[in-house]
Amino acid sequence: MISIAPEVASALEGKTGVVALESTVIAHGLPSPHNLETAAGCESAVRAAGAVPATIGLIDGCPVVGLNSDQIRAIAGRSDVAKVNLANLAQIIAAGGWGATTVAATLHLTQTARIRVFATGGIGGVHRGAGESFDISSDLTALASYPVVTVCAGAKSILDLPKTLEALETLGVPVVGYQTSELPAFYSRSSGLKLDLRADHPVEIVRLALTHWGMGFRSSILLVVPVPEEDEIPYAEISDTIDESLKMATDRSISGKALTPFLLAQIAERTAGRSLRANIALLKNNARVAGEIARVMADEEKIRPTSEV
Repeated sequence: MISIAPEVASALEGKTGVVALESTVIAHGLPSPHNLETAAGCESAVRAAGAVPATIGLIDGCPVVGLNSDQIRAIAGRSDVAKVNLANLAQIIAAGGWGATTVAATLHLTQTARIRVFATGGIGGVHRGAGESFDISSDLTALASYPVVTVCAGAKSILDLPKTLEALETLGVPVVGYQTSELPAFYSRSSGLKLDLRADHPVEIVRLALTHWGMGFRSSILLVVPVPEEDEIPYAEISDTIDESLKMATDRSISGKALTPFLLAQIAERTAGRSLRANIALLKNNARVAGEIARVMADEEKIRPTSEV
């Protein structure tokens, strides 16, 4: 039920390394023209690292793995592009609709296409106040279900980070710091939360992932990469901005699916665009790291017996 672009199919067949990229950031995450510029920048970063990018989205009800430039521009510009998660993926396909895939939906289609590496910005998780609202992202259950190396800058800093980290541990998802021993907090390089697992080179990640899956586990390896130092907003500085934005959302009764885009827009405004620059920088950096991992993964899979993979 999916369409795989010829370049992506060829790369998968030849084991030359492929990186899946989500499309919600294009349709709903970044303002124009930054969305298109960042999408192109992420694909370029993957290519520069020696892998093939595969941006994923829904075109007229068909999941496409490897959107071309015209399709990406259409997803960026149309007003009827749905935000696709695991709960509505089948409905949008059945209705012949257009959709931009979230982390969870992208993971499902990534696994369906047999792609091993996925790059995004920040994952969803346990929202603050989830004890009353039960607002917990389906990204967490998707990460527990799909054997993919997911490269991100940690969970979005608007979330309850300690509870998100605890939930990932409960779900059996290895959270690995890339050249760090602390959980990054999206805009910030550190959250103060220590990690048990760390890797400093793509080879370490690939061997961990293949061993994890070879033992029968089906969860993702969540690789958390700090935002580039020159673009970060320190956590102590951004925390007040997040608290103010959350209070405004509460005062306006904004919740559910509308909450995250509202908060991100408020934070961008209150930081005079610094959060937007950090977001773009970490997306491109994650794509680069994912490209390096995908290249090593392809090489490693060529020499490992299928039973080990």
